[in-house]
Amino acid sequence: MLGAIRCVTVCAPDLDAISTAYADFLDYVVCDRGEITAAQAAAWDCSAMQGAPTVTMRPAGGDDFQFRFVQRPLDADYEPLTTWGWNAAELIVADVDAMAARVADSPFAIVGEPRDLSFSSDIRAMQLRGPGAEIVYLTEFKKSVPGLDVPAARGAVDRTFIVIVGGASLARLQDFYHQTFGVPRAPAVESRITTLSKALEVSVETLYPIAALPIGGKCLIEADEMPPQVGPRNHSAGHLPPGIAIVSFDCTTIPEAGQRYSGNSGLPYSPHGEAAVLRGAAGELLELLPA
Repeated sequence: MLGAIRCVTVCAPDLDAISTAYADFLDYVVCDRGEITAAQAAAWDCSAMQGAPTVTMRPAGGDDFQFRFVQRPLDADYEPLTTWGWNAAELIVADVDAMAARVADSPFAIVGEPRDLSFSSDIRAMQLRGPGAEIVYLTEFKKSVPGLDVPAARGAVDRTFIVIVGGASLARLQDFYHQTFGVPRAPAVESRITTLSKALEVSVETLYPIAALPIGGKCLIEADEMPPQVGPRNHSAGHLPPGIAIVSFDCTTIPEAGQRYSGNSGLPYSPHGEAAVLRGAAGELLELLPA
């Protein structure tokens, strides 16, 4: 039932600054501007966000994915990748080392240098911290990897094809997506999460249990089991959580637990204008778009 990743919503204190950064260094283009509607604020349980300005951007090479930036002050105590919930968006790129040189002097802070993944030397990735305290992975597939059906990059930087959710239990994360949407369970592997290890002040060689859950549109959800010292993401009542707040997916059949709302305009809601929201096992907010 769960299809492609269509939108990643990020809270940021300065929409001009974040949209300029994504345009200048990641080749994204503005495709919509607006504000959070009353229906969205109610469905997302964030009444204080009603009327907040938004900017939506897409990759230069495609219109099948968007980042939606919502104006909201940064939380001073928020440390990316050290709480449960949506922790990162992973973009497919043509050459990750070339991108590292490109963003070296930019509003994006490099928090993980390009490195082959611990479980596959055919995948090379780096990690950035963006102007909204969001974590963005830039990932290059040197060649096809068995068991991972991913899109080819249509330019230097393309769409988000993986979103990363962290929680206390990998089994509970897998159970939620399998039981709610029929997403196949995936084998667990041990992998480095450089940014998390740095934030927790442990060795960057520390391995964490993760699983790559296949969904539609050559996309995946990476589920990460976080160590015991990591807990829920705190945020002010009535506001979206800091960093990556929402991930929107195509969905062929909305689960009964999904809270439906309509009357939305613009991307990513076109052409139906309808959506539903649901909370995941780690408190992550999913927005479901009828496919």
